Amino acid sequence: MPRFAANLTMLYNEHAFLDRFAAAAADGFQGVECQFPYAFAASDIAQRLRDHGLQLVLFNAPPGDVGAGERGLACLPGREAEFRAGFAKALEYAQALNCPRIHVMAGLAPAEAERAALQATYEANLAWAAELARADGRDVLIEPINTRDIPGFFLNRQDEAHRIVQAIGAPNLKVQFDLYHCQIVEGDVAMKIRQYLPTGRVGHFQIAGVPMRHEPDLGELHHPYLFSVIDEVAAACGWQGWVGCEYRPARGAVAGGTSDGLGWLKAA
Repeated sequence: MPRFAANLTMLYNEHAFLDRFAAAAADGFQGVECQFPYAFAASDIAQRLRDHGLQLVLFNAPPGDVGAGERGLACLPGREAEFRAGFAKALEYAQALNCPRIHVMAGLAPAEAERAALQATYEANLAWAAELARADGRDVLIEPINTRDIPGFFLNRQDEAHRIVQAIGAPNLKVQFDLYHCQIVEGDVAMKIRQYLPTGRVGHFQIAGVPMRHEPDLGELHHPYLFSVIDEVAAACGWQGWVGCEYRPARGAVAGGTSDGLGWLKAA
């Protein structure tokens, strides 16, 4: 069975954020991830991790001005200094929280921009971030995201992401393979797991039911089969990563909502 990490940004919204660590541990999770931890002191998060015997396995670098609609800065020419400052802050949190992976969001492609210029900026920023993180023993991840959830997002496909990682050539730059996004954009998810996991370029998986992004036992993807594929390929190639549970519980922020929807985890 894969190792599952609860995404504390999307799960356990019936609790305040710092109380979600206890809720995840009570349900048997040993790993957690979140999107943006920066509203809380790293020392407070670290204490929750210690109190409940949890490992923080992933979080995102600052994405820019979310309130203004920004979803990452890495591909945006002219924002390099802001990107670097944000990534340096993420690295400080990763050090304090003993987190081995930082996800860098690509950002939205401006309608007037030439894709070649965005691509060059993106790759230069990723190369810089990977070099900085490598000295600290941490991985930098990039994630293809579907344009239904985030219209205009720069990076959408697995093959694009793997080409970028190969072109940059940093050993700690890897792909965050979200089965939900992959199914919406491309499909053929099981074969893509078989294709890409043995390459050493997959740093993390994430899951959610398709199309509504609820529990993985709701919707068109058969996750028990996909878990067995991950197990099979991981055993053959030695992959030992995590599968992040980044979905919106169908019951929403109600008492028992997240826990009541974990029948899929018990079955796995």
